[in-house]
Amino acid sequence: MSLVALVVDDSMLIRYTVCRFLEERGFAVESATNGEEALDVLKRIKPALIVTDMQMPKMSGTELITALKGNPETAGIPIIIVAQKAGGLDLVEKRANFAIYKDIDIETQLAKALDAVSGGTSATAAASKSN
Repeated sequence: MSLVALVVDDSMLIRYTVCRFLEERGFAVESATNGEEALDVLKRIKPALIVTDMQMPKMSGTELITALKGNPETAGIPIIIVAQKAGGLDLVEKRANFAIYKDIDIETQLAKALDAVSGGTSATAAASKSN
């Protein structure tokens, strides 16, 4: 059984790119277009990883992370954030495990992020090395 990842982004292009990348590495992927949808999806799945945009309608990435960290069932899920530009490092959400940027090659950054967050769990490491 493959690990599940949740991808949350209002940009269809970013969602597609991230989903495809994770699927190629053995993940089953669910997606949502904002934080509210993500919380609904989390009622039926338990992902091993969440990749979220920060700026979304209805519920931002920061609000989503607050909800995730406040719930014991989701507090330990690794989070990779997708931020607008690499310039504003001081504004990056500090509760995330890794940050990638839309203005730099996303797939290269995702590979680094997966390596970084999978270090503590062998199941995630195995899924990320399956390709």
